[in-house]
Amino acid sequence: MRDGSERDRVRVGVDTGGTFTDFMYHAVGRAKIFKVPSTPDDPSRAIVEGLRRVARETGARLRDLEVVHGTTVGTNALLERRGARAALVTTAGFEDVLAIGRQARGSLYDLNWTRPAPLVAERLRFGVRERVAADGSVVVELEGGEIEKLVGKLRRARVESVAVSLLFSFARPEHEQRIERALAAALAGVPLSVSHKILPEYREYERTSTVTINAYLQPLMGAYLSRLGARVSARRLRVMQSSGGSVSARAAAAEPVRTILSGPAGGVVGATHAGVGAGFSDIITFDMGGTSTDVALCAGGRLRLTNEASVAGLPVAVPVLDIHTVGAGGGSIARVDAGGSLRVGPESAGAVPGPACYGRSTLPTVTDANLVLGRFGGADLLGGEFELDERRAVEALMNLAREMSEASGREVLHTQAALGVVRVVNAGVERALRAVSVERGFDPRACALLTFGGAGGLHAVELARALRIPRVVVPREPGALSAAGCLRANVVKSLSRTLMLEVGDGAREDEIERAFVGMEREARAALRREGFNDARQRHARTIAARYRGQSFELEIPWGRRAVARFHREHAARYGYAQSADTIEVVSARLFSAGLVERLKDERPRRAAALRRAVAPHRTARVHFDEGPLEAAVYRREELRAGARLRAPSVVTEYSSTTLIPSGARARIDDRGNLVIEL
Repeated sequence: MRDGSERDRVRVGVDTGGTFTDFMYHAVGRAKIFKVPSTPDDPSRAIVEGLRRVARETGARLRDLEVVHGTTVGTNALLERRGARAALVTTAGFEDVLAIGRQARGSLYDLNWTRPAPLVAERLRFGVRERVAADGSVVVELEGGEIEKLVGKLRRARVESVAVSLLFSFARPEHEQRIERALAAALAGVPLSVSHKILPEYREYERTSTVTINAYLQPLMGAYLSRLGARVSARRLRVMQSSGGSVSARAAAAEPVRTILSGPAGGVVGATHAGVGAGFSDIITFDMGGTSTDVALCAGGRLRLTNEASVAGLPVAVPVLDIHTVGAGGGSIARVDAGGSLRVGPESAGAVPGPACYGRSTLPTVTDANLVLGRFGGADLLGGEFELDERRAVEALMNLAREMSEASGREVLHTQAALGVVRVVNAGVERALRAVSVERGFDPRACALLTFGGAGGLHAVELARALRIPRVVVPREPGALSAAGCLRANVVKSLSRTLMLEVGDGAREDEIERAFVGMEREARAALRREGFNDARQRHARTIAARYRGQSFELEIPWGRRAVARFHREHAARYGYAQSADTIEVVSARLFSAGLVERLKDERPRRAAALRRAVAPHRTARVHFDEGPLEAAVYRREELRAGARLRAPSVVTEYSSTTLIPSGARARIDDRGNLVIEL
């Protein structure tokens, strides 16, 4: 962030969830968290409400708060198909690239699978007569008359945004630049997304899809951030990117495609920091909120990025954290389907009407099931600020139990129905955890499961046992870790260039180096404009490389012995290396960061004796698979470093609840993390 006295600054991390909007603010060297109910119709209302509370508690003016925001506006618009009326401008003959895509099925054995419809309707896809070859040479010149005809078509179509993606524009962008200038002058106020600026890399389908998504989201995201910035201060507002760094609100409005995993990204950043602080560099993150669950693998204490993500069935080729999302959260609705099977999610009760226990619904959800099973330890949410209606939850589960009884032909008790709901939702999350670990050749037994989010602690131990993960780490304030991650995120800028150069024995390395020097110059200037001098910048160079003739690349750091490193990485990933083959560098990629001031971690007071078993606050009757048991109930804020907890137990705190079943050992480490050994 910008320079200034730490005592005078109030920094706020905001994460918008489906049920609650989380806040963490840092002022006068101390941090505080709180939650407010989300407002799905306009997320900015909940944010402004929370920021006004921060201003009251700190004495700061609303417009002086420095805010970093993890948002789901772009994600939800893409999932729900409620973006702009966008047009696509491309080289004549390539208007249908979005509809053709790749010759690959999204679900290989699903006979009913259908490809998601393109974001741009056929009548809004326009071709212009021009052609650039792969080497950058002009095959067909772009004439002025073509541009004039295009402007007329777009005016008549009354489009809200325009994506421009010409063939091989990354090799020679002049034609796109001419179209961009003409459209900016003729269609004042209509946002433009141009491929040589957003993604100057090869692969026509992925590049066009990425630029189209950007155009589809631009008007919505621009309006949302303008609304929020007018109430706060656009100059002091930043937005989390999918890559794990933040960016100015102005830049996020221009390139919203980089924010489609904005919300989950803050959680992964916060979890990685917490994992390294707890002494675990290899972690699997498990973020379970009210609507969805996000999981990610972080090996070696580093964020794992990919350029091959897919959101709502559409490829996104900008750098994003490698996060796997499933529709399973505390608000996921349980039902009996037409075949008599119990289903949980992906539909969610959200913030409105919410689970039955929130008092406005009769829908049975995962939260209701956990409440009926006694797994909240008799406590309400948010430290008693949010009361739970247990009677209403019991009624919802009794209705579900009756449906299950009718479908199965045997009596099902409401507690059995609740256990069934928990088992089903755990099975879906377990598949997601396997997808980011086992299915990628990584042994989860070598990891710690770091859980956070409002609902994560209630399911973490059972999931860890299913994957034979030896320990679970619950950081401090787990329900607001995503907001904390937003505060910790550096300001980042990602650049790339397609090169298509064969390397080996020093050949062509000068050309690669020149590409990096040019990108670094651009990144340094951009970060200086954001308020970061050269001493507060870091730049990481990587290349996307492959053996000549292969279709896909490995991304490795660029530097001395990059060729030898590529052979090693290939052998580690695929089990073999072809050291005699030619290596082709497809793209050069630069990841630049402006370093924000680090938050100081508060350490808890140590218990009087290092291995002291502490007495519980009280006990509660909790239902497990083996039956009801008397469980100890602890208040997290009363537990000091070194404290040992007995099992089974429930640990309550403001932002989350953690369930520790029988057979586990739990302790509080020196940093205040709850570490559960299985």
